[in-house]
Amino acid sequence: IRHSRVAAKEAGGITQKIGAYQAEINGQKITFIDTPGHKAFTGMRARGAQATDIAVLVVAADDGVMAQTVEAIDHIRAAGIPMIVAINKIDKPNADVTKVMNDLAKQGLTPEDWGGDTITVPISALKGEGIDDLLEMILLVAEMEDIRAEPNGPLEAIIIESHLSTGRGPVATAVIRNGTLRERDCIVAGTTYGRVKALIDETGKRVREAGPGKAVEILGLEEVPPVGTKVEVEKNLNAAKRLAAARQTAAARPRRSRATMSVEDLFREAAEEDKLQLIVKAASTGALEAVRREIEGMSGDEVKVEFIHTGVGTISESDVLLAASVTGNCLIIGFGVKPDPKAVRLAEQEGVNILTYDIIYDLLDEIERAIKRILGPEYKEVRLGEAEVRDVFKVPAGIVAGCYVTDGKIVRNGKVRVMRNGAEVHTGEIASLRRFNDDVREVQAGRECGIRIRDFEDVRIGDRLVVFTVEEVQS
Repeated sequence: IRHSRVAAKEAGGITQKIGAYQAEINGQKITFIDTPGHKAFTGMRARGAQATDIAVLVVAADDGVMAQTVEAIDHIRAAGIPMIVAINKIDKPNADVTKVMNDLAKQGLTPEDWGGDTITVPISALKGEGIDDLLEMILLVAEMEDIRAEPNGPLEAIIIESHLSTGRGPVATAVIRNGTLRERDCIVAGTTYGRVKALIDETGKRVREAGPGKAVEILGLEEVPPVGTKVEVEKNLNAAKRLAAARQTAAARPRRSRATMSVEDLFREAAEEDKLQLIVKAASTGALEAVRREIEGMSGDEVKVEFIHTGVGTISESDVLLAASVTGNCLIIGFGVKPDPKAVRLAEQEGVNILTYDIIYDLLDEIERAIKRILGPEYKEVRLGEAEVRDVFKVPAGIVAGCYVTDGKIVRNGKVRVMRNGAEVHTGEIASLRRFNDDVREVQAGRECGIRIRDFEDVRIGDRLVVFTVEEVQS
């Protein structure tokens, strides 16, 4: 797109660091943030920053959809932004666009050409074929999504790259999404602050200001801010310093890490949100399918399970970043696999809970126990007996039904359902049970008794009183 093969100059032809640049087509500008895979993309989202409006997923026509492609798709879906698929390397002799489209359809991304919603554009980055089509398609999606920005509005900028430069100090690359950033602005980025000394664009030129869509290097911050940090403008340097200091104090405060929460705590929070979000990794495809099938079978009305990503292999930093980036709780489950050391460290930092199991039943038992404890015990009704109302008496305490016990027994501490012409009219508790002038605990079938129902006086001759108790179901 920018007529220079940056990736090819770097090790192995892989994009090693984030670059941001603008392309112009039909008088409209598109800013590209070139991320190394999806790690940086999700890293920004893990800090609450959505730097991108549209994602372009590049799939090689000779390789098709691979494991890392599926992972990238899940990351884009979690971000909730429109996706365009660029099918690259169509110039290669073994390119198979139809196979790629078929692979995409299996991932739930049915191409538009096949009657679906997924926009696919065949391209050759090497020969420049289809590039204009891709750019036009990006503009079309932007128009359909009504993506707009206001240059005079409040500043919304996100840091996509940062480093410490010899001679220049902390340098941060930011994309401006809304408003305008100017030289000498007093800014705060996370827990650091500063006055903008200089703004450098992607061509290396110094600019006085940067409006929506521009990517610029910012010089003048006190420290190097992390990727994904939002940039805010304050009225003066003292205000910026105070805000940064307050954030440093807040960050130093110990907080309860989700990484130390029990499975039950996580499920309880999930029950409040009506869903549990999971990332599942397993040692093989067969094991992964088995775990997924079993967990899906446990998903009920109270807690719905949503799989954010599933894959084969060790639990990686990318998995942890994805879990940290989604709204609400997201639990990582490893079956027959362990997290790598970097993933463990990142999980502790981000407060992400990782559970690993070697036996499927251990995993399922723990989930089942947690769900049962959250949902509370299950109860069932135990029918004790039935009585027919043959007379009704008014006493100072209320209405007493003169009854004949037709079946089973009536107990004083039981619950009662009043049935009239086959329909239920009330369910309540027995307030008193008497036989002649005596209070009794129970009355057997074939005997008469007086029953007063708590908070119910509309009992009539001919009503049938079904008495029952409620017992906890033992699991």
